[in-house]
Amino acid sequence: MNKTFEQAIKELEKIIDDLEKGELSLKENVDKFKEGSELLNFCKKELEETEMTIKKITENNDNVSFENIT
Repeated sequence: MNKTFEQAIKELEKIIDDLEKGELSLKENVDKFKEGSELLNFCKKELEETEMTIKKITENNDNVSFENIT
């Protein structure tokens, strides 16, 4: 998937709106649901990777002492 987290969230919001309207055929509903599931998995992966990055940064900061910096 070649999109940003923000783009995926916007697409998910549109899919949710489309599904909530109840105007789609059964096949369209299934297709939208599948697309939404894929986007949701993409977003979840992006969040997990971001969380790992933040943990690494924070762990590195735990070893830094700012007491002698002036």
